[in-house]
Amino acid sequence: MPAISPRHLCSVAAALVLTVTAPATAATAAPDASAAALREVLFVGNNWDGTAEVIKSSGDFAKIGRINVIPDKDARMAEINADPIKWIYFMAIRNSVGEGHDQFVDDMYSTPDGNSVVVSRPSFADVVSIDLATGAINWRFAVSGYRADHMAVSPDGTRVAVSASTGNKVHVLNIETGKELGSFGTGDKPHENIFTKDGKYIWNMSIGDVNTSTDAPWLDWTKGDRRITVVDATTYQQVKVIDMRERLNAIGLSDYSDAVRPAVFSPDESKLYFQVSFFNGFFEYDIATDKITRTKTLPKNPATNDDRTTFVNDSRHHGISMSPDGSKLCVAGTMDDYATVVNRTTLQEGPLVTASKPYWATVSGDGKSCVVSESGTDQVTAIDFATGQKTVSVPVGDHPQRVRLGHVQANWTSPSAG
Repeated sequence: MPAISPRHLCSVAAALVLTVTAPATAATAAPDASAAALREVLFVGNNWDGTAEVIKSSGDFAKIGRINVIPDKDARMAEINADPIKWIYFMAIRNSVGEGHDQFVDDMYSTPDGNSVVVSRPSFADVVSIDLATGAINWRFAVSGYRADHMAVSPDGTRVAVSASTGNKVHVLNIETGKELGSFGTGDKPHENIFTKDGKYIWNMSIGDVNTSTDAPWLDWTKGDRRITVVDATTYQQVKVIDMRERLNAIGLSDYSDAVRPAVFSPDESKLYFQVSFFNGFFEYDIATDKITRTKTLPKNPATNDDRTTFVNDSRHHGISMSPDGSKLCVAGTMDDYATVVNRTTLQEGPLVTASKPYWATVSGDGKSCVVSESGTDQVTAIDFATGQKTVSVPVGDHPQRVRLGHVQANWTSPSAG
C-alpha cells in the first residue's frame, strides 16, 4: 500500500470539552422527572481496547461495569479492508497518533435519559450511540474525513459536537437520533470543543499537525492553521476567530506554540485557561480584553527528555480542569508524569502527585476531587482539591484517556456485550 504522511492526522490527546460551572452539569444531568431513576457515574474511555469503564462518580470510584464500544468491529474492518484509502488512514492512525495501537474510543457522553452513551471512535472515523441495556448500536454517523476526535455536549444534553480532525470540520448531531443539525469549518485538525454554559456558542480549538517532526520553534509555521473558532450554536455561523500566535507574541513568547490543547473556562466565563503544545504549564486568557494575562510554568520532571520530538503528539501537559467554585485548577503533566492542583488566585502549585502519562483531568460528581486518567498504568486517580493529595487509584482498561460525568439507569448492569 502507498505511504501517507502523518501530517493528515490529528492528535489524540486527550482534551477537554469542559463544562464551566459545577461538575454535575446540565449537559449530563437528567430531566427532573426521571432524575430519581438515574445514577451518576464516570465513563472512562479505554482507547486502545475499545471499551468504556463505568465507575462511581465520587467516593471510592469503584467499578460498576464495562461497555464494549466496538460491537460492530468486524463490519467496520471489512469496510476499511475493502477501501485502500480508508486502509491507509487506518494504518497511519495506528502507527502515529495511536503509538502502534488502534484508537477505538476518544470521547463519550450519556444521553439525558441515561439509556445510551454516544462515543467518538477515531480509527473508525465515526460517532455511535450504544444502548446501555443491550450493548447494541442505536445509530452511527460517519464524520467528514478519516478520523473522529473530541466531542462536547450542549448544556441541555440534546446536541453533541464532534471534531472531524482530518476533515477540518465540526459536526453537530442530535444526540438521540444521530441526525446532523449543522456543521462548521475550523482551522487545521479541530480538537477541543466547548459549549458556553448558556448554550449559545461553541468554541473549537484546532491544533494543527502534531505528528510531524518539525518541532523546533523556528519551524512552528509548518504546523498549519491553528486557531480558536467561535460559532453561534444555533446557526453554526462563525462569530469570531482567535489566533493565539498574536497574543503570545504580544507578551514576548514568540517561541511558544499557539496550538491550544485542553482548556477550561472560569465559572463566570470571563477567563479561559489553556494548555499549548510542548509547554509544561498553562495560560490565562481574559476574554473581555482579548489578552493573555498570566503564564504559569510548572516544574519539569528531570527524567523527561526535553527533545520535543519525543513528546507524544506534541503534548507536554495535556489535561486541565477546575473545581466547581473556581478556586483551584487541576493539571495533568502528561510527559512529566505527575498531576497537580494549582491555586487559581496565586497560581501556586500543590504537591506533584506521581502519575504515569496522565492524559486527562476532570471533576468528580461531588466536586471534591480531580480525576486524572493514567494512560501509562491503566488506571484513574483521584486527587483531593482541598489538599492536593492523592486519595485513590482504580484500575481500568487499556490506555484510558477521556473521562466524562454521565448517567445510567439506577439499576444498570453491564450488557452481555460489555
